[in-house]
Amino acid sequence: MKSSAVQGVARVLKVLVTVSFFCNLGALGLIPLLAEQKYGPLPGEVPTGGVADSRTWVLTAFLLFCGICTAVVLWQGRRVLNTILRGEPFAAENAVSLKRAAVCAFLIAAAALARLAWGFWFYRSVRPLLTYNALFVPIFAMAGLLCLVMSALFRRAAEIKAENDLTI
Repeated sequence: MKSSAVQGVARVLKVLVTVSFFCNLGALGLIPLLAEQKYGPLPGEVPTGGVADSRTWVLTAFLLFCGICTAVVLWQGRRVLNTILRGEPFAAENAVSLKRAAVCAFLIAAAALARLAWGFWFYRSVRPLLTYNALFVPIFAMAGLLCLVMSALFRRAAEIKAENDLTI
């Protein structure tokens, strides 16, 4: 079977997504070190007894949670690209993968909203509205909605394809 242009693009994207996935996993191990460098020792280590400990803990937890969700999204994208490479883009498994990616996007938006709320409480000002967390909420909520729509489209396309395959 001859490879189409779409499959060629999917092949390149799969390589890029795979590299991003492994870079993401590698970066997860660096998060505690970078948070400690920014705010001071991590909780459980020699405490400074100050504000830095809670900021370090919140930043570390937030980034680790978002990093894990991002890894799941990348893995689901890899699964979708695999079906395209097999020549079966309208497989029902794509709908499931996109729905999982949507859930992870919503979880990232919720975590950003929680960190934003924590920032309002912690700083007692509107300063957190000027951070990337304020941008994460609408961006990842929209990404989750887009993935849900794409999931429904792929599910419906798989149903139509199954009906057509049964037609003589």
